[in-house]
Amino acid sequence: MKSRDNLIRLKQFQVTEKHRQVAQLEQMIAEFERMANELDTQIQTEERKSGITDVDHFAYPTFAKAARTRRDNLFNSIRDLQAQKAGAEASLMEAEAELQKAEKLDVRESRKAAEEGETSRYDKQAMIG
Repeated sequence: MKSRDNLIRLKQFQVTEKHRQVAQLEQMIAEFERMANELDTQIQTEERKSGITDVDHFAYPTFAKAARTRRDNLFNSIRDLQAQKAGAEASLMEAEAELQKAEKLDVRESRKAAEEGETSRYDKQAMIG
C-alpha cells in the first residue's frame, strides 16, 4: 500500500512539474513576442525618421538593420520555444495518463483488499458458527 502511495505521489509530482514547464515556456514565448513587437515599433520609428524603408538602400539606418536582425532572431527563438512547448504538452498528457492509471490501480487494489477482508471475516464466522 505504501509503494502505491509513493507511486501516486511521484506521478502527481511529474504532472505538476510538466505543468510548470509548459507555463514557463508560454511565459517565455509571450515575453519574446512582446520584445519583437517593441522592436517593430522602433524599426518603424527609425524608418519614418530617415524616410527610407528599403533595407537594401545604402542609407538605411544602422539601428533599424540591427533591430531587424534582433527581431528575426526573436522570431526564430519563438518558433523553437513553440516546438519545445508542443513536446512538453505531449509529455504532460502522458504524465497525466500515467497518473490516472496509477490512481485507478490504487482504487482497484483497495477494493480488492476490502473484498478479501470481508471474505476472510465471513469464513471465520462460518467456522465459529
